[in-house]
Amino acid sequence: MQKIKEDDNPLISVIMGIYNCETTLTDAVNCILNQTVNDFEIIMCDDGSKDGTYAKACELAEKNPMKIHVIRNDTNRGLANALNKCLEVSRGTYIARMDGDDLCSHERFEKELRILTENPEFSIVSSDMLQFDEKGIWGRASRPTMPKLIDFLYETPFFHAPSMMKAKALKKVNGYSEDERVLRVEDYHLWVKMYAAGFKGINIKDPLYQMRDDRSAFYRRKFKYRMNEAYVIVEAVKKLHLPIIYLIFALRPLILGTIPYPIYAMLHRWKHKK
Repeated sequence: MQKIKEDDNPLISVIMGIYNCETTLTDAVNCILNQTVNDFEIIMCDDGSKDGTYAKACELAEKNPMKIHVIRNDTNRGLANALNKCLEVSRGTYIARMDGDDLCSHERFEKELRILTENPEFSIVSSDMLQFDEKGIWGRASRPTMPKLIDFLYETPFFHAPSMMKAKALKKVNGYSEDERVLRVEDYHLWVKMYAAGFKGINIKDPLYQMRDDRSAFYRRKFKYRMNEAYVIVEAVKKLHLPIIYLIFALRPLILGTIPYPIYAMLHRWKHKK
């Protein structure tokens, strides 16, 4: 694929907030290093990991000094803070996300770049995801190709980890909000901010990303994060100028948050099962 560069900076900045992912980080980074588009930099911010994640990141940077840059938070400050730190030093025309325990297609960047370069009306692109655990791939998650405003009331309209954004658009809305009220739903809140600012996005139906979705992921879905999700829905109604009656949608995550874990896990698997 032909490179499209505005200057000598990398075309893509891959930003990664990494935390306690020592055993999976190498595979995640290799997915990026083996992309069919190679004009990128990887910026990793270790967010106060308690295992050997920071040492592993530094080891990868030593092997790829022209590609990988590592920064560090001494204490855990949350994903939004880590990503904003990466964003501050990023130089790319486009910003791509990647998590330290996931995998992606080697053609991911090529396909996402094609969408953004051939369709200037879009500032966000993401894709379907396959879900996997220690036993292998067990499901697939999808979002509407062209999200409508009402889609913001049901769930996040774009998956965050597979996303690529125009850097100018992301910086125009001041990056990620670090407010405690959007902890664990920073991406959801980001899409609301970007759409409120006039930016639009599209989803690729091709599953270009594989997300680790196992028992530990279920246990991270605490009720307080469901409350944060409800807050973002309220923000969506206000910022996207939707009818006030739609505030009732904020009850949905709160109701889901009361479902016992075994039942929720069963419903989650049933919904996304291949």
